[in-house]
Amino acid sequence: MIDLKPVQWVKHIAVHPFEGFENMRWKKSGSIKIAFFIVFLLFLSLIAKERFYGFQFHSSYDKTFNIIPFISGSIIIFTAWVIGNWSVCTLLDGEGTMKNICIYSAYALVPYIAQNFINTVLSHLLIRDEFVFMQAIEIIGVCWTALLLFSAVKSVHQYTFRKTVLAIILIMASIMIMFILLVLFLALIQQIYNFILTVYTEISYRVRV
Repeated sequence: MIDLKPVQWVKHIAVHPFEGFENMRWKKSGSIKIAFFIVFLLFLSLIAKERFYGFQFHSSYDKTFNIIPFISGSIIIFTAWVIGNWSVCTLLDGEGTMKNICIYSAYALVPYIAQNFINTVLSHLLIRDEFVFMQAIEIIGVCWTALLLFSAVKSVHQYTFRKTVLAIILIMASIMIMFILLVLFLALIQQIYNFILTVYTEISYRVRV
């Protein structure tokens, strides 16, 4: 069995999408610190793609920088994936722990992050007629990451192919449910806030009168 340093496992998994996670599982390797760093790189790559793309490929009309969409598109979605993964796979007798799910899922994001940075650089070097090359890189990065995520779920929980497909479908459904509940919760908080503000305004008005 191969013996690699923590950082080398990231490259090994990216290059070997099928046996990479299995090798890491049997070696009980993987670093939670590296996983967090990869998620942070995902956050930076989304900012780079939105704000630093070449103007001929993408123009940002926002004069003010809002960090919330980038946090939602990286950290929050990743957290929802990990929680949904753990919740669903606990019901399906999965073997993965929350820590391992986080590590495996983060490692699987490397190709997607890489294509974001690569295309950001290429957007300043290529002309518009060469956009097809950037599209090819993006498609490869997205498909590669999807394959790695599938392999990560399969390996971390030791599922069969069919059970992995079922698990991923249920994970996506659980993520949708979590976001629906989050929206409802935020709407409830807003209503409570408006009610308290209305009561405070009314009391303040009557005291002044």
